[in-house]
Amino acid sequence: MKKGEGDDTMFHKIKAVTAMPEFCLCVQFAEGVTKIYDVKPLFDKWKAFKTLESSPELFRCVEVDIGGYGIIWNDDLDLSCDELFANGKTVQTPFDGLIAFTDATQLWGLNESTLRKAISYGKLVNGVDACKYGKQWVVSEEAMFREYGEPKPSSNRNK
Repeated sequence: MKKGEGDDTMFHKIKAVTAMPEFCLCVQFAEGVTKIYDVKPLFDKWKAFKTLESSPELFRCVEVDIGGYGIIWNDDLDLSCDELFANGKTVQTPFDGLIAFTDATQLWGLNESTLRKAISYGKLVNGVDACKYGKQWVVSEEAMFREYGEPKPSSNRNK
């Protein structure tokens, strides 16, 4: 199990969601975890979700809710980030464990300048622990745990 997975101290903010065949969703979380969530069991559990079964077009219109705390299809259909994280199946991707600087600073309660200084002072090694792609810096989850310990509980961070 990855650090923070199944752990209430980790903040499971959603970065992206993609509708897949067979009423499954690919959900990418800010902490560098990707999960596949099967929506089909909800068709029998909640009447509102039956709409998705009869309307694949609507299912494909899924998007991340403002703030990343869930996903939405319309005003009547949504799912929380906690539901998706807890009941989604973790899949391995080449991007596992990579976190955008902006997400890392929120998760660990740091300033982005702290991470940039850590690179310039060699605490985080450019090309090993962190890397810049275009204008976006990413850092490995492993390096963040090594240098800064556990992420701050979400209740202590600004959301």
